[in-house]
Amino acid sequence: MTSWNGKPYHSLDYMLRQMFGEKIYKVTLNGGMTCPNRDGKIGERGCIFCSAGGSGDFAASASLSITEQIRQQIQMLSDKRPIHKYIAYFQAYTNTYAPVEYLERIFTEAIQNPDICAISIGTRPDCLEEPVIRLLSRLNQIKPVWVELGLQTIHEHTARYIRRGYPLSCFDQAMQSLHQAGLDVIVHTILGLPGETSRDVLDTMKYLNACQIQGIKLQLLHVLSGTDLAADYQAGKFSVLDREEYIDLVIRCLEHLDPSIVIHRVTGDGPKDLLIAPLWASRKREVLNLLHHQMKEQGSYQGKAFTQV
Repeated sequence: MTSWNGKPYHSLDYMLRQMFGEKIYKVTLNGGMTCPNRDGKIGERGCIFCSAGGSGDFAASASLSITEQIRQQIQMLSDKRPIHKYIAYFQAYTNTYAPVEYLERIFTEAIQNPDICAISIGTRPDCLEEPVIRLLSRLNQIKPVWVELGLQTIHEHTARYIRRGYPLSCFDQAMQSLHQAGLDVIVHTILGLPGETSRDVLDTMKYLNACQIQGIKLQLLHVLSGTDLAADYQAGKFSVLDREEYIDLVIRCLEHLDPSIVIHRVTGDGPKDLLIAPLWASRKREVLNLLHHQMKEQGSYQGKAFTQV
């Protein structure tokens, strides 16, 4: 069994300590962009689970410059703990959905900040035109640049329900282009999507193994106030996973994932003022402690059931 500094999976914290020699924290930024699934290009209501904040509920205010956003977030974090390096995480909405000249300005502003050691850019695979990928590739020569793609699932029936707005073939093409440009890719997945079985989720994990991704986020489905998903939940159209079901599913996902893939998240942070269900998700530390305990008790670890294709 491989141990990643005492954890049974290849955690982001482990990877960052290996890469930078110390604990690293993220500053969450808002580039002031929208999303083709909100501005009418694809749709106007966004993905069914997405809050009005465009998954950037913890990000800084877009009214501030990138430099000022970084400064404020660093001040907030450093008041609580000694930190020396940060990742600039462009989180809110679709962070390559703007003219490349604008993207170059804000990403360069972030990457040139002496406190920033890497940038991570959350986006959609249908918003990665060639000039944007060339820009990210150039910036990657200065400091590490990671691209975070919101896939959620490989299953087209679920993708239609959540209004993802692009086919799996679009994701595949984006992966190929990003790999050719030498960029690391982190993929967002959601566990507990309505109608999906454990087998469906594991099929997504196995698919991503073959895609040779560098990182993954295993996100618990959150039902947030004001979303269309909340309306379906309150109408009784689906139920959410309980804590034991979720932990069991996460363990099975980790066991099937290639041990080289970095685990960036195993649960998620739903804004407490918006979270409708599951309410147990707000006790994140309890969930992590129970996950680690269960994996130890079961002799479980990332890659235990992984087979090289």
